[in-house]
Amino acid sequence: MLFNSLVFLYAFLPVTYFVFWRLRTKTDRYIWLTVTGYVFYAFWDYRFCALMAFSTAVSYLAGRGMLRWQDPARRRLCLIIPITVDLALLGFFKYANFFMDSVNRLAEGVGADLYLSGPTIILPVGISFYTFHTITYIVDAYRGTITPTKNVFEFSCYVSLFSQLVAGPIVRFKQIEQDLENIDHADRKQGLGLGWSFFVIGLVKKVVIADSIAAIIDPALADHDALSTAGTWLCMLGYAYQIYFDFSGYSDMAVGLGHMFGLRIPQNFNSPYKATDPSDFWRRWHISLSTCLRDYLYIPLGGSRDGHRYRNLMITMLLGGLWHGANWTFVLWGAYHGLLLVGYQLTRQSWDGLPLAVRRALMFVLVVIGWVLFRAPNIGMAADLFGKMFSWTTGLLPIGVGLLLPLIMVAAALAHFGRNAWELRHQWRPAQALGLTALFALCLALIWAGQHMPFLYFQF
Repeated sequence: MLFNSLVFLYAFLPVTYFVFWRLRTKTDRYIWLTVTGYVFYAFWDYRFCALMAFSTAVSYLAGRGMLRWQDPARRRLCLIIPITVDLALLGFFKYANFFMDSVNRLAEGVGADLYLSGPTIILPVGISFYTFHTITYIVDAYRGTITPTKNVFEFSCYVSLFSQLVAGPIVRFKQIEQDLENIDHADRKQGLGLGWSFFVIGLVKKVVIADSIAAIIDPALADHDALSTAGTWLCMLGYAYQIYFDFSGYSDMAVGLGHMFGLRIPQNFNSPYKATDPSDFWRRWHISLSTCLRDYLYIPLGGSRDGHRYRNLMITMLLGGLWHGANWTFVLWGAYHGLLLVGYQLTRQSWDGLPLAVRRALMFVLVVIGWVLFRAPNIGMAADLFGKMFSWTTGLLPIGVGLLLPLIMVAAALAHFGRNAWELRHQWRPAQALGLTALFALCLALIWAGQHMPFLYFQF
């Protein structure tokens, strides 16, 4: 089910909201949010609800084990077992086909008589995100950062919360624990106003901006061989804004939905195209993922303390790239950003001495170049796009370039110079509220007309 779908807007959300506020006890609300989370997930494929339930049960029992046992050996088992189970499930469903295909290509390349085959494996939507939720919960419980909950419905509600189930943000239990504990005392009126504001802003970003850009550049990139240098750059600029408004729009909607149910979901984007350097970019882009990679991978590897800072940066970014998808293009994208981070550390004094506007412009261009690897489904297409971008090639512009150019200009103005949703007060005067309502009506009209594309991060 999509946030930008008619069934969600006209059926699922109203029913979930009104029933939730009719319930009075914490446990009743936990159960209701758990049930609705599974219903939401089942709209994609009900069979994989059992997989999420199994992962939830393993992590919950491990948390209870940490409450019961204090000796180091048993606590380590309660850490290792659920993480191993979660990573094994993620590895099988997300990377098994990738591994077999890579081995087969390598064997073919060296002339070895080897061919691996197996069943066609469907990637469960959201598995990367809810796996992060269960793993961070167990690690934080082991570290003593949180006290594991005894209420199975509270934990299942946390894992299956529909607002951030399939594409984040990655919400750590400690970030939402207080709101879950006080869910029976949530302020319905305040949450509705703030939630509606965030949700509509996110919906406009997704439906009006991101999907409109995608409708033009997706057909052009599907026939990338015919694109000119100018056409390729226009497509990649369009993609840079599409992915930002698509994913940040989803995150804003998730935050808004959280507020509607008394839950404060943390910020996931902070105007990343205003970044002045690679480190600043990753403090602003997909904040929930970058902080998880920092706290659960980079720092445990040693961070910058043991003299292997650059190695640890590269490992972190390579694995971060691979987390996004089972494809060598994502690995290369992670490596590219790892090199940007290392390069910035080596040239920091010179880079920081450049004028602010120059640093922001250069950083944006570097990010756009990296998006080629993220967008291309294979290395061949990425190489072709790079070739067109960096050597003059005649060819075509995208069909609909007359609409694409103003869309890019509007997106650029908002992304580079406008305020993000977290910088707004969300206390609208009547005229502003009317304008927001009109934009919401425009979104509904576009959705009724058939423009309701899946979110880009659903595939990760």
